[in-house]
Amino acid sequence: MMMSLFSMFDPTAAFMIPINWLMITLILLFIPIPMWKCNSQSLILFNLLALSLNKEFKALFSNTILIKGSTLLPTALFMMIMINNLSSNFPYTFCSSAHLVFSLALSLPIWTSIVLFYWTTLTKSMMAHLVPSGTPSILMPLMVLIELTSNFIRPMALAVRLTANLIAGHLLMALLGNTFNPSSYFWFIILTLQTLFLTFELMVGLIQSYVFSVLMTLYSSEMS
Repeated sequence: MMMSLFSMFDPTAAFMIPINWLMITLILLFIPIPMWKCNSQSLILFNLLALSLNKEFKALFSNTILIKGSTLLPTALFMMIMINNLSSNFPYTFCSSAHLVFSLALSLPIWTSIVLFYWTTLTKSMMAHLVPSGTPSILMPLMVLIELTSNFIRPMALAVRLTANLIAGHLLMALLGNTFNPSSYFWFIILTLQTLFLTFELMVGLIQSYVFSVLMTLYSSEMS
C-alpha cells in the first residue's frame, strides 16, 4: 500500500539508473516509421494527426516569422507530451509530465531560444512591444516592467499548468481506486465512475498537450 498519495510520483532508481524516467524514451516505440513497417491504421492515423496539426500551427504563426519547417517544433512537442500523458494513465507506469522537471525542461529552453531569437533579429519590434500604443509617458516605465515580467512568467505558467492538471487527475484516480471493493453492493457504480473518470483523464492528457503546444505558438506569434 502507498505511504501517501504523492508516493506514486516518486521516481525510483536501480543500479544508479533512474528507471522511471526511461518512460520518456518509450515515445520512440509509439511513432511508426514508414521505413520499418508498411502502411497500417496507426501510421495513417499518425499522418492525419500530423497534417491537421501542421495546418493548425501554420495558421497560428505570424507571417513575418513563418518559414518552411516552423511547425515541426510544436507538432513534435504535441506528440511527445500527448504520448507521455496518455501512457501515464495505465497501471505500472510513471507520469513524467506530472513533474516540473519535465515540463520546465520543455518550456524554458524553447521559450528562451524564441526570446533570444526575437531580441537579436527583431530588436525594434521587441522594444515596441514593451510599451503598448497610447500608454501615457508617466506609465511607460511601469509598463516595461509589467511586460518583462509577463515574458518571464509565461514558460513557468505553461509548466505549472501542465503539471498541476496531471497531478490533480492522478490523485483523484488514486482516491477512486482505493474506494473500489468487489464485495460491496455498489461495486458496479464505483467501477463505472472509475471508467468514466479514466476516459475523462485521457481527454485531459490530450487537451493539455494541445494547450501546451498551442500556447507556446501563440506566445511566439504575439512577440513578432
